[in-house]
Amino acid sequence: MTNSTRPHTQATQHASQSRVVYGVARQRFLAGALLFLFGLVALMGIITAEAFYPGYNAGVQEISDLGATRPPNSVILQPSASIFNTTMMVSGVLVLAATYFVHQAFRDRVVTVALGLLGLGVLGVGVFDGSEAPMHGIFALLTFFSGAVSAVVASRVIETPFKYLSVAVGGFVLLLLGSLIVMGLLGIPHPLAFLGMGGVERYVAYPTLLWTLGFGGYLMAPVPEQDAA
Repeated sequence: MTNSTRPHTQATQHASQSRVVYGVARQRFLAGALLFLFGLVALMGIITAEAFYPGYNAGVQEISDLGATRPPNSVILQPSASIFNTTMMVSGVLVLAATYFVHQAFRDRVVTVALGLLGLGVLGVGVFDGSEAPMHGIFALLTFFSGAVSAVVASRVIETPFKYLSVAVGGFVLLLLGSLIVMGLLGIPHPLAFLGMGGVERYVAYPTLLWTLGFGGYLMAPVPEQDAA
């Protein structure tokens, strides 16, 4: 290679690398923005549905009661039901869209599958309200477990100390879910039973929602070229 062609080759390589960096940064940003929107929309939707639900007790009643209570004799109150169910469906679509961009950015199948199941679970919670057993319960459990697993496995693609907080959040939720199932099967009162069914459920659901806000913010941050290349 002559000296005259070297600058041209180097410039081409630099331009190609810059396009890769820009592409990855763009995919990360879109994934982060969608996950951040998911956390925001889900939380605000739940709060809004609660505000329109007469006499709603967050300690006694489950989150899904906002859409419809369990059968038989399910209670569906409007506009809370429409607000909650629509919120869950929109939230599920946001997570599924974010999953696509996360996969494009990282190509990590474990993270992709976990986030994809979370999106599917949330979408299913909205499509099948609390009156539709057993489908609603299946999608609710899928949401809780896949959300916790997503927080744990996301540490595979996080390159800051936030990875440890991510694992801690996911591990806490998984531990809580496991203890609820085991102690429920054994008929042993759970230490958090004083919070009520609705309170315990929020200890499971809200950490994941808050984690998505943090993970979304992390993904939207500028990416050094050496990390994106």
